[in-house]
Amino acid sequence: MSKTETLVQRLERLKINSMYKSDFYWTWDKTADELEAVFAVADALRDLRERNLSTKIFDSGLGISIFRDNSTRTRFSFASACNLLGLDVKDLDEKTSQIAHGETVRETANMVSFMADVIGIRDDMFIEEGHKYQKTFMDALDEGYAKGILEQRPTLVNLQCDVDHPTQSMADLLHVIHHFGGVENLKGKKVAMTWAYSPSYGKPLSVPQGVIGLFTRFGMDVTLAHPEGYEVMPEIEETAKKNAQASGGAFRKVNSMTEAFQDADIVYPKSWAPFQAMERRTALYRAGDKAGIDALEQELLAQNARHKDWTCSEDMMKGTRDGRALYLHCLPADISGVSCKEGEVDASVFDRYMVPLYKQASFKPYIIAAMIFLSKVKDPVSALRALERRGALRKVF
Repeated sequence: MSKTETLVQRLERLKINSMYKSDFYWTWDKTADELEAVFAVADALRDLRERNLSTKIFDSGLGISIFRDNSTRTRFSFASACNLLGLDVKDLDEKTSQIAHGETVRETANMVSFMADVIGIRDDMFIEEGHKYQKTFMDALDEGYAKGILEQRPTLVNLQCDVDHPTQSMADLLHVIHHFGGVENLKGKKVAMTWAYSPSYGKPLSVPQGVIGLFTRFGMDVTLAHPEGYEVMPEIEETAKKNAQASGGAFRKVNSMTEAFQDADIVYPKSWAPFQAMERRTALYRAGDKAGIDALEQELLAQNARHKDWTCSEDMMKGTRDGRALYLHCLPADISGVSCKEGEVDASVFDRYMVPLYKQASFKPYIIAAMIFLSKVKDPVSALRALERRGALRKVF
């Protein structure tokens, strides 16, 4: 039996009918079966590609990418995912579009979506704005489809907003699942999601929020650690608590990186900006207060500098389970002595985990492709079997 067939048989047991023609805003809106389905389809698509079999389910169509913040991994992962399924990709550059001339979100949404099958949006810089923009965009497409402007309603894949980064956290967790030999081996594993020092400010909260919101779904013992004043959104902490209670896991907060790392199986040291500071920044941008923004940046850089000891050093790693915890990062990391003088992680630690980190990143295209696949294919079980049975080679030489 092929690996794909084993995964398809697992998929058959899951209740996932509601995923067809649905969007992917954040992970905690999905059921456990739906999350497992994304993992299964991602692994099946990867297995087919590794065997040089075509996974194209479209012979035409577009994936529209809208990146309102800089990106390397997620941008190319989205393009790779669309290509894997047979879609072309078109980037919407707001600086060269009519948006620069005052075009509304509603108009933009309909004008770029005439033959689009999926819309990938990244809008993560401002609290209360990222998810709002994605929702406004998709509400406009609902109206366009209902009124006959669009012959189909594209699917949204959240490529990062101010609240969650589902494609990242799902790729992270699939890497963890493979590392520990199966989802059944995650229960009880200790995870340290910790703030780490960075010489820059304003990093989004969506990565730590995505991790605590997702990893608590699988019975893991998740610790959120940060200095006082670096809180994340309180509602996401509540989500993590509820998830942990339901899964038999645990969720707690501490103000010590050393305590969080103690006997941890997985560590995820990553800088982020304080939630309250991000709220202030959004208000300043809305008011067009450049002087206020500059002053806030200096204030936050000084605040960060008081916590340079929050770094993933060799000594810190020694406190983890057998000194060999799995180190995770969404990349790019602030590497001490390499990309900055002092940063999130020692160069020796990063170098030791470089191959696993790149493997972690390699799951993201397949996670995104699986999200699209499950939204666009009514019967994913039959579709995967048909792809394998068809046996069309991706390349013939």
